[in-house]
Amino acid sequence: MTVYNKLVRDLIPEYLDSKGVPHKTHIAEDAEYWLKLKEKLGEEVAEFQKDESRDELADILEVIDAIKKYKNYSDEDILEIKNAKVADRGAFDKRIILEES
Repeated sequence: MTVYNKLVRDLIPEYLDSKGVPHKTHIAEDAEYWLKLKEKLGEEVAEFQKDESRDELADILEVIDAIKKYKNYSDEDILEIKNAKVADRGAFDKRIILEES
């Protein structure tokens, strides 16, 4: 068997069962779950950088949703902070590259 030791989507064990693939899983406690969420975010961002597809972007959003839920961050709070940053510093619409400062 291959060792993965990574966070997977909730239905992966059932999928592996349906394919007859032997596997071992466990339920993460809080500290491990938080660590694995951050690892998963990095993993999904790296996959998006290789394959700039909507599927990969959706995976990033799924991890972000899990992080928001874990940290009890509401969509409204995140949007308020985002909008405040846009008002204060702008967005990325103008494609400005800072070469030196």
